[in-house]
Amino acid sequence: MTALTVVMAQVNPLVGDVEGNTSLVIEKVEQAKALYNADVVLFPELVLTGYPPEDLLLRPSLTTRINSALDRMKLELPRDVYAVVGLPLTEQGHLYNSAVVLYAGAELAHYHKQKLPNFQVFDEKRYFTPGKRKATVLDIEGISFGLTICEDVWHPEPVLRAVEAGAQCILNLNASPFHLNKSEERYQLIEKQCREHDVGLLYVNQVGGQDELVFDGASMAIDSLGNKVAQGPFYEEALIPLTVKAEHDSLEISGELHEGVTHHESAYQALVTGVRDYVNKNRFKGVVLGLSGGIDSALTLAVAVDALGPERVEAVMMPFKYTSQMSLHDAEAEANTLGVRYSVIPIEQPYNSFMTMLESEFEGTQRDTTEENLQARCRGVLLMAISNKKGYLVLTTGNKSEMAVGYSTLYGDMAGGFDVLKDVPKTLVYELSRYRNTLSEVIPDRVITRPPSAELAPDQKDEDSLPPYDVLDEILRLYIEEDVSADGIVAKGFNKDEVYRVVRLVDLNEYKRRQAPIGIRITQRGFGKDRRYPITSGWHIGE
Repeated sequence: MTALTVVMAQVNPLVGDVEGNTSLVIEKVEQAKALYNADVVLFPELVLTGYPPEDLLLRPSLTTRINSALDRMKLELPRDVYAVVGLPLTEQGHLYNSAVVLYAGAELAHYHKQKLPNFQVFDEKRYFTPGKRKATVLDIEGISFGLTICEDVWHPEPVLRAVEAGAQCILNLNASPFHLNKSEERYQLIEKQCREHDVGLLYVNQVGGQDELVFDGASMAIDSLGNKVAQGPFYEEALIPLTVKAEHDSLEISGELHEGVTHHESAYQALVTGVRDYVNKNRFKGVVLGLSGGIDSALTLAVAVDALGPERVEAVMMPFKYTSQMSLHDAEAEANTLGVRYSVIPIEQPYNSFMTMLESEFEGTQRDTTEENLQARCRGVLLMAISNKKGYLVLTTGNKSEMAVGYSTLYGDMAGGFDVLKDVPKTLVYELSRYRNTLSEVIPDRVITRPPSAELAPDQKDEDSLPPYDVLDEILRLYIEEDVSADGIVAKGFNKDEVYRVVRLVDLNEYKRRQAPIGIRITQRGFGKDRRYPITSGWHIGE
């Protein structure tokens, strides 16, 4: 019987840092050898560039940097370990999304990704040529391993070709971004492939945040019966050792099964990971946010503290005459509970100064949302000033429901660098707030239970101008994530006037979303890479 130790290296590369990522690969192979006496170490897709590298792949120095990285790995990697590394390779003028196998200072084999995703957040056909329809199978100490990359296993052909070429176990390199329920989707897909083709599969995934994307790790090993025999941790870097045994036609894979995560735990950890990596990878000293006493800013504050620690978080309450005593009290309580720096800067003085300057311009007009927006813009100016002075990133606090219908102010509450809740519907904001309080109570209960309000006018409530959030969020989900038409949503039993009004607001506010800060994607379609609608359009609502 042949037995190998295969280690899946679930790592968090920095996009564009080819030299640093090469050092990471070398370091992890050395660790895997020292800790587990690894025979094979498997890395994620495009680990040398990080994922997604986007138009860095078009830079003229790409090939030079990758070749230098390959030369360095051949010299510095332990010579008795097989390293399977994801990287972009140029051959005969074509760029491929590839995997190479390095051993004893030489490149033993390489494989080019055959199925290039070009949907949602993926844009690989912009950069890569698909690999030819052939398998790469490598014999390592008597066990045959077939190479595949990410999207390849979502289609039957690449796995089938590898099995027909003699593969007993598929090595699958991934940079698979998170969205809600994604881990289960991956397992169901891989389980089906393994059973149908009678083959084991080792699935290694990247971890960490990259701009709006979060990678949850959760690397796994599946045997030929479709059983999950090993599971790596979620949202953590890890070396995941596996034992792969082969005797005649029989293959056995074993390893440790880490606990899974719940729906809410997974969403919350995605937000924490996204904030931590965006702030740290972009080298901000810390973050600052406006703390209103409402639920959105309360949840944002909790995420920021869990991501960075209280010493790197500042919260600012900026009250106006419409701000309730309840909001003042709750904001202070949240800040004190979480131990962050907290200050109160009233905005009445700058607001009045602006109104005085605009007096002649506003003469003969009635009060409307202009005055409400001016309050938000005063707050935005203050937060950006603190950001400039202290080197802090401004976190905005708008949720997906508000971003969808334009319930936000350009250069006001939208002023900032990163929107933590940008892809979190309001109903999920409530659920995540309750979930966070199960860990330790940091959000006062009445912040969760009282009717939400922007407090920009007397006795203002969100539902004065919007449908109830449970109704609104389902309409938005159908329209934005499922691409159901307005009339199709009405046919599902929703009020036609409400549906048409919501859909019209979504379409009208594309111009705002184009100017909004980026935020963490946790649904199957967020307001970012995977939703590209024109601002100027004659599209009719019912279509």
